[in-house]
Amino acid sequence: MRRIITATVQNSSGVLNRITGMLSKRAFNIESITVGTTEIEGISKMTFVVEIPDANKIEQLTKQLNKQIDVLKVNDITEKAIVQRELALIKVGSTSASRAEIQGVIEPFRARVLDVSRDSLVIEVTGKPDKIEALIDLLHPYGIKDMTRTGVTAFPRGKQPRQVQEFTLSV
Repeated sequence: MRRIITATVQNSSGVLNRITGMLSKRAFNIESITVGTTEIEGISKMTFVVEIPDANKIEQLTKQLNKQIDVLKVNDITEKAIVQRELALIKVGSTSASRAEIQGVIEPFRARVLDVSRDSLVIEVTGKPDKIEALIDLLHPYGIKDMTRTGVTAFPRGKQPRQVQEFTLSV
């Protein structure tokens, strides 16, 4: 079962190593991890995508993360309404003849070309992981020469006010 876990941590030396070490010791497979600073100085946010085969281990994971010295808050946001994004850079083989065709392929994905050389294009795409996977599938026939992905970064959406519908009866 794929889970998205966020951890708010103090930005101190070794925190990433301690957390990934703890996950490794307990045999949790980290599919991706992103870390970045927050709006508060000295505080960072980590987003883990972790494969957890047993639902009972989800609670164990969050409890173990909360025990870590520099961890301030842990959330399993998998089943919440979330905003999630990933960035991918993809180097694709191209010729002068295929560049327009590749541009047509990437346009619906709102991807853009960052670099052009005689025999390749470097494409940037951001979005949900399934969007990125779909673009990668479409670019495979052109020959993917190199690729790197950031991994998912995510957090819960803001609270949305409930809309109350008013009904009026006309007689």
